[in-house]
Amino acid sequence: MRVQTAVMPALRLLRALAARVETVTLLAFLAIAGGLWAFIGLSEEMLEGDLHAFDRTVLLALRDPADPATPIGGHSAAIALRDLTALGGFTVLTLVTGLVFAFLLIRRQRASALFLLAAVLGGQALSNLAKLGFDRPRPDLVPHGVEVVSASFPSGHTLMATVTWLTLAVMLARGEESHRLRAFYIAAAALISVLVGVSRVYLGVHWPSDVLAGWSLGSAWALLVWLVARWLERRGGIEREA
Repeated sequence: MRVQTAVMPALRLLRALAARVETVTLLAFLAIAGGLWAFIGLSEEMLEGDLHAFDRTVLLALRDPADPATPIGGHSAAIALRDLTALGGFTVLTLVTGLVFAFLLIRRQRASALFLLAAVLGGQALSNLAKLGFDRPRPDLVPHGVEVVSASFPSGHTLMATVTWLTLAVMLARGEESHRLRAFYIAAAALISVLVGVSRVYLGVHWPSDVLAGWSLGSAWALLVWLVARWLERRGGIEREA
């Protein structure tokens, strides 16, 4: 009886909190938690060496079985994937962020433009901190398709592509009344993030688990940005959605 008496108030409190939280917000929090859980799980498995067989199998699946130095698809595919991997590079991301920042200023959404800049810079800081926490060597099974200098885990290109493109999509979608256009922005950003991650493995500069970690952490950050934007909007911190 005593246990039941102590538990009932806690359950009532949880029900009251759940009633005050929107379903969409609750799902976003669960998704963020899932992304962080996936990143932590991948980190632990990587440190223990349990991902080596998986990483090796996937990486070699993208190579000619007779010659692991040759990626599948030939020279044309290699050129295309090098072009795609640039979509997660510092130069392209800086250019695109600057253009969307200017676009929001032209629309007289100064607060949203500044929030966008802070969100992208925060994602860059997150990527750098994540890199510092691990010192995983780059893949040595195949030649690298592009030059690399930093550690392997997590994939910086994948993480920054996911953070930046999804954040840009979220901020652009806030100004659209059409649900189809909003969905298009998010789908396009997700597609670019996926292609950047795949290109890093295809070019032999990252293990598959590096990319999975980048997607997990980057998606969690982008969702957090969306939640913060909604919170600021309700308090008049940034412009309202269309």
